[in-house]
Amino acid sequence: MPQKFRLALACAASAALTGSLLAAGSAPAGAVPGAGTDRIRADFNKDGYGDLAISAPLAKVSSKSGAGQVSVVYGTAAGLDTTKRTLINQATAGIPGTPETGDHFGDRVTTGDLDHDGYTDLIVGVHGERVGSTDDFGALTVVWGGASGLGAGTDISSPLPEYRNELGWSVATGDFDGDGTTDLAAANNASPGLNIFKGPISRTGKAAALTGIDTSDATGINTDRIVTGDVDGDAATDLLVMGQEQTGGGYRTRSVLYRGGTTLKPAGKVAGGYAATIADVDKDGFGDIVTGNFMEKSADEPNGGPGGAVTVTYGSATGLSTRTPVRVTQDTAGVPGAAEKGDAFGWSLSAGDTNGDGYADIAVGAATETLGSAKKAGSVVVLRGSAGGLTGTGAKAFSQDTPGVPGAAEATDCFGAAVELTDADGDGRAELVAGAYAENDGAGAVWLFKSTSSGVTATGSKSVSGPGLGGPSGTSYFGGVLQG
Repeated sequence: MPQKFRLALACAASAALTGSLLAAGSAPAGAVPGAGTDRIRADFNKDGYGDLAISAPLAKVSSKSGAGQVSVVYGTAAGLDTTKRTLINQATAGIPGTPETGDHFGDRVTTGDLDHDGYTDLIVGVHGERVGSTDDFGALTVVWGGASGLGAGTDISSPLPEYRNELGWSVATGDFDGDGTTDLAAANNASPGLNIFKGPISRTGKAAALTGIDTSDATGINTDRIVTGDVDGDAATDLLVMGQEQTGGGYRTRSVLYRGGTTLKPAGKVAGGYAATIADVDKDGFGDIVTGNFMEKSADEPNGGPGGAVTVTYGSATGLSTRTPVRVTQDTAGVPGAAEKGDAFGWSLSAGDTNGDGYADIAVGAATETLGSAKKAGSVVVLRGSAGGLTGTGAKAFSQDTPGVPGAAEATDCFGAAVELTDADGDGRAELVAGAYAENDGAGAVWLFKSTSSGVTATGSKSVSGPGLGGPSGTSYFGGVLQG
């Protein structure tokens, strides 16, 4: 299986991410946002406010370097409240496993109500976990939601694929068969590469059934990253498989859409990349596929661009629209900044309605953008949805040099390496969360922004560190993965 897809550009030589961490965090499932509303995709305590999981995959736990952990901050009427939090790692009571060096617990996460009790659950793909003394690797840990938030966890125990090679390399949830219950999709670096665990999944770790799909055989594209959403506007969730396909001269990045239904079926290939989200940017009732490719444009990176690019493939009642996909770079009219080599525009993506107008907006991380003399400082651009689709008109950029934003842009911070748009205060407008895993020599930090009727604003923004949420100090890459 080609490895280039997993070994993408490191943000900094002194704080280089491995391939394991670069593709971290799968987009959550959910219906396309309705007019004037935003998805509250993670509500672990079912209080109507969006919650946020922040991973620190290199955190030291029980003296084990790189064991990893997840900090959960709960939403309130005033937004995310850092005093209302839960810390989850493999040393936490009720969580399966034992902290081990290099586990990187939390570098693959998603959310969904797997047991169908109304509370959102957190799913962690612990893809590097050795299974006993076998040569199998990979566990799927579900941390169950409840009235008090996240509590005890369970590893999915059955059914499981015959061969496990980093099962949980990517994880995502959705109602793929449209029966009203949430299913779990997990990538596996052994065949079959895509595994669908049919929900509901019990708190004993048993799924109703397991379906394996060999995407390489079916489409020529290996399963490296999976993202879910509703492209065709029906009752079943669709699934985007991102990977590489072989060409005459080697391999190129490519993605394929699988439409939900009685079975998941390939429905056409779209632009490749290393990040994606599905959301209704033109408010026509169909989810649109937004892929980000932070690489420069080349034969094997056809959807890259000068400094990176974002490609929008529009949805329709029949799946992929016949409308020509649109590519957006920092040279697109209205987009702040300029497309410069090495910016990594498109490194991370998230969707949400930031101003309450019913159109999904897209936050785009440019993790290695140079600001002044600060190389690889990083920034985030919020692109607006509109009746005409995703547009540069009205776009806003944020960095640590933006007035009102705490801190200062410094070399190799990688601000924007992770982004999340989530409605934490329940007002129908999604707020921006931006992570900079390399801040302070790899300790990491996260910035919380507010949103108004004009969209995201720097006014009132604040930052939080791992120790500020009860985590350890030192190199942890806190904020390397965000999931709301």
